[in-house]
Amino acid sequence: MALVVDEPRRRTDAGTVVAYVLLTLGTVVMFFPFLWMLLSSFKPLAEIFRLDFLPRVWTLDNYRAVLLDSHFPRWFLNSVVVAGISTVSVLFFCSLVGYTLTRLRFPGRNLIFILILSTLMVPTEMLVIPWYVMSTRYGWVNTFWGLAFPGLIPAFGVFLMRQFFQTLPRDLFDAVRVDGVSEFGLFWRIGVPLVRPGLAALGIFNFVGNWNAFLWPLIIAKSPTMRTIPVGVALFSGEASTQWNLIMAASAMAILPVLIVFFIFQKQIIEGVVLTGVKG
Repeated sequence: MALVVDEPRRRTDAGTVVAYVLLTLGTVVMFFPFLWMLLSSFKPLAEIFRLDFLPRVWTLDNYRAVLLDSHFPRWFLNSVVVAGISTVSVLFFCSLVGYTLTRLRFPGRNLIFILILSTLMVPTEMLVIPWYVMSTRYGWVNTFWGLAFPGLIPAFGVFLMRQFFQTLPRDLFDAVRVDGVSEFGLFWRIGVPLVRPGLAALGIFNFVGNWNAFLWPLIIAKSPTMRTIPVGVALFSGEASTQWNLIMAASAMAILPVLIVFFIFQKQIIEGVVLTGVKG
């Protein structure tokens, strides 16, 4: 007769319960304003200041007014173009610099990396003036290039890709190098496919960061048609005055791409954060 041994029941630790309760409360607190904004975007103006959580009358007139009576479609396009240009540049050049700093040995390599990291300590507000002077001198004011160039090769991207390339075995590259593959071939054919999680994380971080950028686009974009989403929505809130229904609709559409990126690529975001500090 076979003996049946009951598996020990997992004891629920009081600390775990408290942690989950606090996390749940924090999630509700953080998500509630966004949910209120989203529901308010479907309310007529007369219902905005009522305490009703759900709209009594659901309407799409707010979205229709924002899309047809403002430059919002152009702002959206500007943000897509600027974030897209910056992301493509960051993925290529930051990974190339990260590969160079880990796989090539040359005098001053560590010093160069330290100098790159030191730029992270400089506040963006201190760089705005030289950026603007350079943009004025070269005619980049009120252009897509002027909006995008400050974020083409950020130091954080170099640091992140260097950490990922350090996790790769050096013997693999040495073996392929013996076969006559060029250094760029090693980077493109061997290194890049092996650091795809890092590239995905970097691309997401960069896209979201450029999508939400406010200070520099506010300074460099002179005409309403060259504004990006954050600047356009901020100034639109002043132009719309007390029409909070329109402001809520514009804000909901502005944050939608960021939410889509997060929910689709949240696994890569977490993996990129976890593996950033791993060193091979």
